[in-house]
Amino acid sequence: MHVLQVVGARPNFMKVAPVMAAFEPHGVRQTLVHTGQHYDQKMSDIFFKQLDIPLPDVSLGIGSGSHAVQTARVMERFEEVVLEKSPDLVCVYGDINSTAAAALVCAKLRIPVAHVEAGLRSFDREMPEETNRVITDHISDWLFTPSEDGDANLLREGINSSRIVRIGNVMIDTLMRLLPRAEMPTIDGLAEQYILVTLHRPSNVDQPEQLANILTALDEISQQAQIVFPVHPRTRARMADAGFESSSRILLTEPCGYLNFLALQKHAQAVITDSGGIQEETTVLNVPCLTVRENTERPITVEVGTNIVVGNDFDRLQKEVNSALTGDFKAGHIPPLWDGRAAERLAAFVVANVATESEACQLVA
Repeated sequence: MHVLQVVGARPNFMKVAPVMAAFEPHGVRQTLVHTGQHYDQKMSDIFFKQLDIPLPDVSLGIGSGSHAVQTARVMERFEEVVLEKSPDLVCVYGDINSTAAAALVCAKLRIPVAHVEAGLRSFDREMPEETNRVITDHISDWLFTPSEDGDANLLREGINSSRIVRIGNVMIDTLMRLLPRAEMPTIDGLAEQYILVTLHRPSNVDQPEQLANILTALDEISQQAQIVFPVHPRTRARMADAGFESSSRILLTEPCGYLNFLALQKHAQAVITDSGGIQEETTVLNVPCLTVRENTERPITVEVGTNIVVGNDFDRLQKEVNSALTGDFKAGHIPPLWDGRAAERLAAFVVANVATESEACQLVA
């Protein structure tokens, strides 16, 4: 069996790592394709090394661009790879443009596609990621879901239950495997107690008024506890435009490698974020998470875990931070099947249920 793995951004790396490892004992041949949708050589090299992922067999070098430009470039260049490699299955991950583009290429070529992390919905079509999720789910052959709500969303959209396989959360496989190796980064002036912040979504950082409101709220919160803020380059540029500067109360740092950031999450008093993956990781780490968005495609982190969606209610954000600092935050639990073995379940299912090209030929004969 030949499985082609497609990644395009750092969150995909955390998801593909355990899946590639889980296929190895089955003798599955794998080809790793990096579309380069988001690419920073320094950070990408760190992630590949820390996650024990082999360097990509194929790099498409897509680069930045509008959603249409990125999607079109991936489709054009990825089609050539698929035709050359003739895989038995293509695995796509998450909800970025590369995910939908690769799935669409395979659907037209009738090459089986597995969508890992299927079924998630924010029900907000203003999010480009929501469009990618819906498209990818409806044209993929196998839908590997992380939680019960994913199954329910797919069934409600009319997808046959035979295509839906709940395996758990492969990104949590990576977290559990690497947590013992997580090491705090060296940050000058880092206090023993701190709030960790990450922001990257355009709805938060590309809107000057919204960004100003968030930064004002963070400044007020920093009166109670130090804030550590690893800043995405694009976010840093927007903050500079707003005249925001680092201080002893708000430490702006460079983006971290996976192991360093995992340690920062683990030891934080609370995390303020707009990242879906961090909502999941904080739930497993049992760290209070406050999501600065009006919705989440990961409701299980709210229903079961430690996440609270505060939206643009910055008074509530302040209130919930106070609860976290005083130990009065809501209790959370780890969702079912988030046990570090999701990738093993995926690999076992694929080996048992996906025919190789040679097997398909024998069946036809």
